[in-house]
Amino acid sequence: MATPTPVLSIRDLSVSFRSGTGEVPAVKGVSIEVLPGRTVAVVGESGSGKSTTAAAVNRLLPPGGRITGGQVLFDGRDLARLSEREMVAVRGAQIGFVPQDPMSNLNPLMRIGDQIAEALEVHGLAAGKAAHARVTELLDMVGIPDPARRANQYPHEFSGGMRQRALIAMGLACKPRLLIADEPTSALDVTVQRRILDQLSELIEELGTSVFLITHDLALAAERADSIAVMYHGEIVESGDAARILADPQHDYTRRLLRAAPSLASARTVVAVPARPTGRHAATVTGTPGAAGTPAAEGGLVEVRNLSKVFTLRSAGRGGETEHFTAVDDVSFGIARGRTVSIVGESGSGKSTTANLLLGLEKATSGRIDFDGTDLAGLRRKEMFAFRRRVQPVFQNPYASLDPRYTVGQSIAEPLRVHRVGTAASRRKEAARLLDQVALPAAMAERLPHELSGGQRQRVAIARALALSPELIVLDEAVSALDVLVQAQILELLAELQRELGLSYLFISHDLAVVRMISHSVHVMQRGRIVESGTPEEIFGSPSTPYTRELLAAIPGAGLAA
Repeated sequence: MATPTPVLSIRDLSVSFRSGTGEVPAVKGVSIEVLPGRTVAVVGESGSGKSTTAAAVNRLLPPGGRITGGQVLFDGRDLARLSEREMVAVRGAQIGFVPQDPMSNLNPLMRIGDQIAEALEVHGLAAGKAAHARVTELLDMVGIPDPARRANQYPHEFSGGMRQRALIAMGLACKPRLLIADEPTSALDVTVQRRILDQLSELIEELGTSVFLITHDLALAAERADSIAVMYHGEIVESGDAARILADPQHDYTRRLLRAAPSLASARTVVAVPARPTGRHAATVTGTPGAAGTPAAEGGLVEVRNLSKVFTLRSAGRGGETEHFTAVDDVSFGIARGRTVSIVGESGSGKSTTANLLLGLEKATSGRIDFDGTDLAGLRRKEMFAFRRRVQPVFQNPYASLDPRYTVGQSIAEPLRVHRVGTAASRRKEAARLLDQVALPAAMAERLPHELSGGQRQRVAIARALALSPELIVLDEAVSALDVLVQAQILELLAELQRELGLSYLFISHDLAVVRMISHSVHVMQRGRIVESGTPEEIFGSPSTPYTRELLAAIPGAGLAA
């Protein structure tokens, strides 16, 4: 039987970037073939060149990047030599693209539905009411509830996972022959991730669509791809059938990736609770011992009691009508000193809203949050400023959380400057130390965020959160953008800091394997309520609710060895 002609054939591709010191090679002689109806996954750590390879296929390299050698053949045509006008006709209609970062790729001034409809209209596939009817179908297909109403909302009204799903709907809108998916589910909880990937599998079967998947999730690649190419330092170091590579990896780097991949069988990184807090702060939020407020439980740092948050939303019509949405519904939990408490659940379950309430970024509709015995709702401006020094966030989106005008060093030192800690020289020295803590070279302090990969940006965000030596760090999907090797480093770092400083963590995540590794206790949220709580052993060993069992069943590559 004759071998089918590849939809995509990358032959000896090389890509470099201009810098102040000359040309820097990013991709070195890469060759990959994607056959009709097949999925090829490119796996590697942050900075390995996998996303640059995908960007070269679509001719969407960042400024300074250029193809310096090789061919990118799509249906026999070399995309590297097409005019920009010819490429515009190819993008979207024939090659769909799902990028990694939803906020950088959605127009904040346009409704979600209008942005998806635009893709249909540009390629002449639908217009007007027909386009918007197709938009509703697409949003429903990718698992967004109440799609007709949601189509009339703006990106800021979507959760991070819902924004990513909207991008997936855009990528699939024109039913392309090839879909380039660059970390398409890194922001999604496991159940929605499975739904999306199942949908992609159906699309492959129905239309013969091929998928070029870029991921740092080796378990996901193992479960979903027909073949895998492992990239390291801009080169393919191993490639072939997915099952063969996972069963018998030949390259040492592939073996390292497999060892680092978290699973429900992975060794845990949690630490014992210190006998007493060892951080630098021992006073109440106001800085005055014995200040008014309900005392925290012995050893307790945070007490959340009957917390609720109701948002007012626009209805599906454009007449200005509003409706109420309960994002957090009567939630209670505590965080002891030196402990890691995790909240897991689907996108839209209320876990990130709970984190924002604890950070003081949202005001509760009802209920109470006590921090070290003091009710946050009663803090005056100066007291809230002191509170923010003791509690630091690491948000989900590394692209939006760093000021593009600040160098990495300036971003890390900014909390120190705002709180008037040290001199300019000492702050620079501290920024270098923090970069080293998160496995980044000190020279990176002079770079701007756009010069970093997504994983590198997230490590910078973590370094910045550590700058003020806080007592509590709220980590909202803080490792979801990281490849498994760096993820393992960060989890070990968090455990080490907890051991040394008595830090407490509120860990928000959709990655249950990671949650099991790092948590002392776990709360499962569904539709704004905590439906199950317990130790990791209880939650993952004998879940009591169907919802938790569904989350566990959806973990990709659940059988992958640690």
